[in-house]
Amino acid sequence: MNTPSKITRRRALQSLTATAFAGALMNPLAVLHAADAGKATVIDIGSRRELFVDDFLIERMTDAALKLHKPEPHDVVLVCDAPWEGNTCAYFTFFRDDDRFRAYYRGLHYRKSSQHSQPPVTKGVGGQLLTKGELAHPQVTCYAESEDGNTWTKPQLGLREFSGSKDNNIVWDATPESHNFTPFKDGNPACAPDARYKALAIDTTTLNGKKKDCLNAFKSPDGIHWMLLQEAVITKGSFDSQNLAFWDSARGEYRAYWRSGAPTGERGVRTATSKDFIRWENQADLKYGDAPPEHLYTNAVMPYFRAPHLFIGFPTRFDPKTEQVEPVFMTSRDGVRFRRWAEELIPITAPKDRDGNRSNYMTWGLLQLPGNDRELSVYATEANLRVATRVRRFTFRIDGFVSVHAAGKGELLTKPLHFAGRTLELNCRTAAQGIISVEIQDADGKPLPGFALADSQPMSGDEIVHLVNWKGGSDVSALAGKPVRLRFMLHDADLYSFRFADKKLQP
Repeated sequence: MNTPSKITRRRALQSLTATAFAGALMNPLAVLHAADAGKATVIDIGSRRELFVDDFLIERMTDAALKLHKPEPHDVVLVCDAPWEGNTCAYFTFFRDDDRFRAYYRGLHYRKSSQHSQPPVTKGVGGQLLTKGELAHPQVTCYAESEDGNTWTKPQLGLREFSGSKDNNIVWDATPESHNFTPFKDGNPACAPDARYKALAIDTTTLNGKKKDCLNAFKSPDGIHWMLLQEAVITKGSFDSQNLAFWDSARGEYRAYWRSGAPTGERGVRTATSKDFIRWENQADLKYGDAPPEHLYTNAVMPYFRAPHLFIGFPTRFDPKTEQVEPVFMTSRDGVRFRRWAEELIPITAPKDRDGNRSNYMTWGLLQLPGNDRELSVYATEANLRVATRVRRFTFRIDGFVSVHAAGKGELLTKPLHFAGRTLELNCRTAAQGIISVEIQDADGKPLPGFALADSQPMSGDEIVHLVNWKGGSDVSALAGKPVRLRFMLHDADLYSFRFADKKLQP
């Protein structure tokens, strides 16, 4: 699992440093204060949970560094072996919906499977893949559901006919929309009941007398029965990938991400916002600081539900020379400027059958499964162009995408902060002999009485919610609203996230 792939080894010297991208990661939700030009800016974090996925809050680190963590593989949870599914299923979407989980994906089978080669295709109208008769059937959109995120069923919906029968799990079968029909549950409190679920999918339109690919908008009252909402809502892009949208609760708007051409010529990602899911504005190509130009196919961007002011993404990096793909990790605080990590999340050596063309996509979705408050589940595809596409579950520690890591003794000092709350809580882990201590300073770096390093009660072990204590207790409410810095002393430890809260919360 830890063996670098060929793609990663070639890029090892191109890794984005923690400091190079600091200026691009400004948080549009943070309130910035400056008493005068001669003093440091104070970042108002309120009681938000903050993850160390970038260096936005970091003033300096000594003998410590940001460390990317890879998800752990588990069992295959879904096999696309029905006649209407097949060996080139793709663009999987997973999300929680009240007491169950839902999954949507493209069903498609290519007759002449090959371990390493893409089917010989020509691009047809609307991004539809034409293979000179080698497709076993037209593309369809399939549906599955689960109570636990591990065991998935494919209900016989009786909606769409395939080979003379409606005994299947197909929810949409129109061409070309089923190439990448990507639903989500709309969290907008003002959403109409008949549009509680929405989706984007590829189609064609006519602009200035010429045929052009576009994205259509769809709606559904139940996630099963779908109808067109509006044609051609987005027209600038390529769209032959998983194009997605969601309700951004932190900013009160919809946001979309879709396949487009990067300014430097590679496959890229474009974004826009909307108030009504019909009219899209603020279109922009994603920016990655000084990260090297690379082909990015799918994007899998979403707000992180435990810290919704942060966007996380699992884009697929594509190497046109080898036709291999691998997911990487990226984060943003404004939805446009991302910090993208060079190291792959799931290497092609992970189990199993991931070394072929397009056999290693991360799906869109991040699930917390019932009965497990310590980990998050993601899913990734494998075995493209084998007998049947498979989906395997992987897990992260909760908040555990990136940590501030110290192999020996290290230190982290934050920028000046304003907070709201009574306690300070950490998500952290130490080695057997490791410890973490916390000091609270004023904005000028002077330890505050009662909260100096000598007053800190050292923490050791592995906790998702660790309540920080000093000799006088855990109550920090007297410091709320004042500019402070946090100084973390780490010894053989990882610090994933922190937050100020009114009371000790369950993870």
